[in-house]
Amino acid sequence: MLLAGKKVVVVGGSSGIGLATAELAKSEGADVVIASRNAERLKAAVEKLGVTAIPADVTSDDSVTQLFQKCGPVDHVVVTAAQLRSGPFKTVAMEDVRVTMEGKFWGAWRVARAAEIRAGGSLTLVSGFLSVRPRPNSAIVGAANGAIESLARSLALELAPVRVNCVSPGIIDTPIRAAMPEAARRDMLAKTAAALPVGRVGVGDDIARQILAFMTIGFASGSIVYIDGGALIS
Repeated sequence: MLLAGKKVVVVGGSSGIGLATAELAKSEGADVVIASRNAERLKAAVEKLGVTAIPADVTSDDSVTQLFQKCGPVDHVVVTAAQLRSGPFKTVAMEDVRVTMEGKFWGAWRVARAAEIRAGGSLTLVSGFLSVRPRPNSAIVGAANGAIESLARSLALELAPVRVNCVSPGIIDTPIRAAMPEAARRDMLAKTAAALPVGRVGVGDDIARQILAFMTIGFASGSIVYIDGGALIS
């Protein structure tokens, strides 16, 4: 098993990409801790995977600090947590803009500062392809993603010999889209799939496999990998 004897913390691990990552890491022998501020989803994830769960809010300095005090030294940390709010640039509420940066960028920053990662271990951040393929009404999300990618490169130098990398997903069918009306969600996913070279949208496991690769490839650091079904070339 690739992660036997390793301790893995997935911040945002109660659903979507984070849950898929936690499941894959556990299947490879890791001792997995998942963290999320959603107590209900944490409970469900524990029942499904049999991992350790610690409530934590990435928008709180104290909460993130307490999370890693409880975890102690770890081998690999993954940050998938995000609270995304967006809208037309001229009219989107500044509160929504701040919430997006607080949860996505500053959350990752807090985790990177608080985690005690053993030498040779890894930190993997998750951005999103809007950083390089922007869309109308999503400027703040693209900006947050770009900041995450820049942070990963900087931390690969500052935190060495801990390895720091970033995965940038394209359109992924995860619960984060559950707020959309079901018909609209299905239509969006179908149109996206038809436009992609691979002919489908992504699922959490697609991204989890790349995250696992970053954990286990000891020569990978400062890398940004786009897993988007070919969106950037289509």
